Amino acid sequence: MALRFGADVSTAETDYGTVLLDERSGDYWELNPTGTLVVKTLLDGGDEEDAIDALVTRFDIDRAQATQDVRVLVQELRASGLAV
Repeated sequence: MALRFGADVSTAETDYGTVLLDERSGDYWELNPTGTLVVKTLLDGGDEEDAIDALVTRFDIDRAQATQDVRVLVQELRASGLAV
């Protein structure tokens, strides 16, 4: 399922990944390069399988670990209220 951030979430790419700001609470989240790739893939309309494929292709990671990493990140973003 594609991902989108709520209206109160700002993003900024850095040399080390992406920073997310929850403007409601003032909390910052930092995504490393793998998290950034996952989020970009999902924001561009891809689904979790596309994000898993992107991780396996770009980084030295096996499919089982990539699957777990994508699912955990998406769950955390949704549970925090950053993503819908």
